[in-house]
Formats: sequence, structure tokens, C-alpha cells
Amino acid sequence: MDLRSVDLNLLVAFDMLMTERSVTRAAQRLSIGQSAMSSTLGRLRKLFGDPIMTREGRTLVATPLAESLAEPVRELLTDIENVLALRNEFDPATAEHTFSIVANDYLTMTFLQPLIARLSVEAPGIRLRIFPTGDDFAERLRRHRADLLVMPQEALDERLEFHHSTLFHDRFVVAADKDHPDIGDEITLEQFSTLPYLAASSGNRRSLSEMQLDFLGVPRNIEITAGFGMAPFLLRGTRLITLVHERLALRVRDAAEIRLLEPPVPRLQPITEIMAWTNRTDAVPAHRWLRAALMGLATEYDNSTPAASTNATTDKGSHPQQ
Repeated sequence: MDLRSVDLNLLVAFDMLMTERSVTRAAQRLSIGQSAMSSTLGRLRKLFGDPIMTREGRTLVATPLAESLAEPVRELLTDIENVLALRNEFDPATAEHTFSIVANDYLTMTFLQPLIARLSVEAPGIRLRIFPTGDDFAERLRRHRADLLVMPQEALDERLEFHHSTLFHDRFVVAADKDHPDIGDEITLEQFSTLPYLAASSGNRRSLSEMQLDFLGVPRNIEITAGFGMAPFLLRGTRLITLVHERLALRVRDAAEIRLLEPPVPRLQPITEIMAWTNRTDAVPAHRWLRAALMGLATEYDNSTPAASTNATTDKGSHPQQ
């Protein structure tokens, strides 16, 4: 086939159709009308000699040929984008760019917030769209609906599929109302297992702390289940206790009126936060700048020791080995 006779924009349309599996959504993503997208699908069918998409009930289903072409076309477009991007310099002080990041409330409050503050001064044309993690976070990145994932390494089974870098570590502490009637400066394992417990969740998933406790066989008297971002604020005036990320707990301790204690659970492991991205943005200068900014922020973040959160940390001096 003579490439001079082929409109390579058809490959862009094909990639968007395979990403969205919908003529309407693909048209919206490409900022064209639905009739124009339908016409483009007709041209794709003629180019490949294949229906590309067939309708089954109310759903469009890709043909076997289309499925086999999806990855090679995606890689080809990525290579083209990377070649073109390498010609461009990126100056954050003058650039206009929007990045889409998937991150939970804890990471947004404790890690991304300082970046947001810096952007207003150092890169006023840079905008962030931060989306909650949800259950489809990996698929969002895979289908290029997000530029970057920031999340625990332990929760991303697909990390080997993506480019990824370690950002920082955090550990869990016990949180309780500052005037909790049953707890002194320390909490025993028996108290931890018998006091009313608030189990943290992340969307429809159990939190990593809850999964660890189950794995270690630590019983809890679970009375409430709530998102871990709001968990510290639900403890006031109750006998509830919970496990919370230390950096989040320190950030909200005064506002939530809570006290923090060392967990009485042996072998409770810290979490490792990472960022993950696809090959599509790996060499793009704007995205390389964003990742470098996050790595620099993470170095400051991980090297800073949180103020002692409990009497135990004050006496013992340092955190468990990470």
C-alpha cells in the first residue's frame, strides 16, 4: 500500500474508537461531530477491508482484526507523538498545559497540595485535573484517560505493565478521640481488638491497612466503615479507634481533635507510594517535567521526619525500618 494515499489521521480515529468503544464518545474526545465520526468509521472499514466495529444489541464490539491492530496502532502513534514532542522545549513558567492525575484524597491532601501551591507561583499556566482513584484506575491510565497514577505500590497489580517510580513511604498509626476514656498514652493489642473500630475503605475496595490486619489475623470490633480520608473526622466524641496514614493524621490532628498512638500490631508494614505512567508520555517534555517535579517533592517529603505523633515515637526516636 502506498502510504501517500493513506490519511494517517484515520489511525488516530481508530485508536480513539478502540479506546472508547463508542462512536459518540470518540467523536467527543476528537472534538468532531458524531456524523463525521461515523463517516470516519466507514473510511476505516474501507481501508482495512473489515467492519472494525459491529453492533451487538446496544453495544459496539470490536472485530478480531480490530483487536489485533489496537496495540500496534497505539505503539505507532506513541512513537510519532514522542518524535514530535522531542522537538519541543517545555518551559513551565510560560507553558499552557493540563495534566490529568488519578490520586486518592490522602495523597491529594498530603502530597499534591504543596505542588498545587508551587504551581501558582512557578508555573501559572499549568492546570491539574485530579480524579479519585475508583476501581478503574489502571484502565483509565491504560486507555489514556489519565496521564499519571499516584497510588500505593501494593494496590497496583499492573505496575510492571507501566513505567513507574517510587515516591515515598508512609506508615499507619492508631487514631482516637483526644479525650478517649479508655486509652492512655499507649494502646494494647487487646484494646485494639475489642474497642469499637472504624474500618477504612477506598471506594469499593478495602484499604491496605484492613487487608494487612486480616492477613495478620488481628480481630477488630468493626462498627463503622468509611472512606479513609474522612475517618479521622468521625472519631470525635466516640470510643471508636482506627488506623490512619501517619502523614494524613498529623495534617488533620488538630482539626479532627484526635490523638495518635503507636499500633500494637507486630509486623504492620508501611506503604510505598509510586507514580505510574504509560509509554505514550514517557519521553514527552511536559510530562517529564511533571514527573521530575513530583520526584523532587517526594525527596523533600520522604526525607522530612514527621513530628513525633505519640509519646511512643518521642521516646523511641525513630520510625520502623522502611
